[in-house]
Amino acid sequence: MNKDQIDEIRQLLLNMRTDLQEQEEQCKGDGKPVNLDQSKVGRLSRMDAMQIQEMALEASRRRQQKLIQIELTLKRIETDDYGYCLNCDEEINIKRLLIDPTNTHCIQCAEMIHTS
Repeated sequence: MNKDQIDEIRQLLLNMRTDLQEQEEQCKGDGKPVNLDQSKVGRLSRMDAMQIQEMALEASRRRQQKLIQIELTLKRIETDDYGYCLNCDEEINIKRLLIDPTNTHCIQCAEMIHTS
């Protein structure tokens, strides 16, 4: 992988991080407990509100996990470990990294991991 490709991926990661942080900030209150007036809201509305709250919490958890992956990937770029499979140490195809720059395994190892 050449320097231009690494720079492109670094910028992609930084953009992803900014987008996720903005989404997290916008959705900050979505996971808070829902206060419903029992006398005015029916049982289904309460269930819908609780389901929406749980979905918001899960979305936030996934954003946080992706932010961690992005930070780890940026560190791997800085230490020149980026682009190599954590399992077999072979170079990961650039096309795979452009789809998801946080990939840590080549396609063969990823398939092996998911089938076992």
